Amino acid sequence: MLYYGCYAGSPSTTPPAWTPDPDEAALTNVGRVLEARGSEIIGQAYKDPITSFRDFHKFSNENPEAYWKMVFEEMGITFSVAPSCILRDSDAYPGGEWLPGAVLNAAANCLTAKPGRTPSNVAIVWRDEGKDSEPLNFVTVEELRKKVCLVANALDALNLAKGSAIAIDMPMNVNAVTIYLAIVLAGYIVVSIADSFAAPAISMRLKISEAKAIFTQDCILRDDKELPLYSRVVEAKAPMAIVIPARGSSTSIKGFRADDLSWEDFLGRADHTKADIYTTVEQPAYQFSNILFSSGTTGEPKAIPWTHLTPLKAAADGWCHMDIRKGDVVAWPTNLGWMMGPWLVYASLLNGASMALYNGSPNSSGFAKFVQDAKVTMLGVVPSIVRTWKSTDCTAGFDWSTIRCFSSTGEASSVDDYLWLMGRACYKPVIEYCGGTEIGGGFITGSLLQPQALSAFSTPAMGCNLFILDSNGNPLPQDSAGIGELALDPTLFGSSTTLLNADHHEVYFSGMPEWNAKVLRRHGDEFERTTEGYYRAHGRADDTMNLGGIKVSSIEIERICNRVNDAILETAAIGVPPVGGGPEQLTIAVVFKDQSPQAEDLNQLKLMFNSALKKLNPLSGFIGRCGAIAPSNRLKQGHEESPTQGVHPGKAL
Repeated sequence: MLYYGCYAGSPSTTPPAWTPDPDEAALTNVGRVLEARGSEIIGQAYKDPITSFRDFHKFSNENPEAYWKMVFEEMGITFSVAPSCILRDSDAYPGGEWLPGAVLNAAANCLTAKPGRTPSNVAIVWRDEGKDSEPLNFVTVEELRKKVCLVANALDALNLAKGSAIAIDMPMNVNAVTIYLAIVLAGYIVVSIADSFAAPAISMRLKISEAKAIFTQDCILRDDKELPLYSRVVEAKAPMAIVIPARGSSTSIKGFRADDLSWEDFLGRADHTKADIYTTVEQPAYQFSNILFSSGTTGEPKAIPWTHLTPLKAAADGWCHMDIRKGDVVAWPTNLGWMMGPWLVYASLLNGASMALYNGSPNSSGFAKFVQDAKVTMLGVVPSIVRTWKSTDCTAGFDWSTIRCFSSTGEASSVDDYLWLMGRACYKPVIEYCGGTEIGGGFITGSLLQPQALSAFSTPAMGCNLFILDSNGNPLPQDSAGIGELALDPTLFGSSTTLLNADHHEVYFSGMPEWNAKVLRRHGDEFERTTEGYYRAHGRADDTMNLGGIKVSSIEIERICNRVNDAILETAAIGVPPVGGGPEQLTIAVVFKDQSPQAEDLNQLKLMFNSALKKLNPLSGFIGRCGAIAPSNRLKQGHEESPTQGVHPGKAL
């Protein structure tokens, strides 16, 4: 009530819900750097971290050499071969080539000691669902290093060629993180597959990536239920699977294929006399480290490779915008099958923080207690989780006062829900975060050095220039208010330069306008810049909609719904933002061949639509409304680049 009372009658559409305190701002990562070097970085115009933040953002774009060198030093990034420079012009890379000549390994950088982090510091804090009254579990940096080295040695014993793709399809727990880092450390490529996918979606991703092996679990334990996982992998006709038991031993796994390996047998292949030592496979900067996928609900998913540069972009966003510091605890319910899973690994470990993993449902009081007990300092969310917390009040009674900020991504948020969320942690701010798998992080977000408005973005990401295109497709003057399709300056560190199964130039650059002799990069979202300088997202500029954080084509939804019942002439799928903001709700308008059915028939049809749309996994239960339209009102429906190849031996971990 206080928030609404303060702004009653205000003409602003983006009134701030939080403003930075000067003393606290000086303690942030960016504030600390600016207090020490502000005059050197910005010049005589420097005043203080809050006042000069926009100048610092301008500096990140105009002086990438100095900005990124400073960020890498702050994060303690090491190279086995240093780059010849930060950025140079190159026709082979849109926007230029980053870190030319650099050789590194992103996983190795997560596991080594650095200033402010010792081997005894905690890398992962975790707890299993149902054990909420038991003590927390901890994995130190040294313990994680040994686990990763053991798995890396066992991987080499499989005799797969270096550079082979190896999939992970399992919940994000300590084993999954260990496997992920081991694959990258050993010079292989992770194939990220969400553990919610059905067999056809798993199969498609395995084929596109040409994966040679897959790590999975026998089942997923959630809400006292066992959800099958290994059987889906088998149904997908996956290559050799290494199967980890969710509990108990591997002997209880049913339907085990002859060529598959139990977790125990796999680890047993490593030479245990040197199992906790591994010589890092150092890689050229543009060598692939991870293959991730778009949602695939508009057809075949885009296979988007991350290089060894992409993790640095993810971590840099965390360092600057979420203010992830050494010793922090970072939680974000997610999965390695989506980009926020790898993002969490790198944004926490590369910044010397701990990642907090809860093996269970985040929509529970157990998770809320875990956040309290783990003393989480940065909690990432998606709006649907917050909506559940609010409606069930499952966070009541827990102390979240250690949280310095929240961050939100995946879908549009609600002002009411996020005002409620801020209240769970003494009204700490929510840093909105929007980007993409092909970006490796965000292009627009917020900052603890700026006032934050609810359900709005306060700044482009560091090192990123944004452009809003007018109705003719031309960029509006920068910093002017307006609404239109958003485009990006192609000089964007960590962003993709190739796709495995599509023409990268056609997808992101074809038909885009130029700015300063550079072709702008397409993103596809419609954005508004308000007169107060904030940004708001207005959904997709094409025919896709955002439902539950998944981009879905209306044409694909309509194709499935049209076949649900013989009485249907055609359908129209519409994503409708709810009053007050929040994730879009799917509404299906139906034209029947004959007369419109009764209300009870529409309710049955709604259930049929939801069931049919599960084929667009992981869509489930998104239809909010189903309405009939008379037949007379019939609707009208209307160069791939290869990464630098080569394997470089590195130092032993």
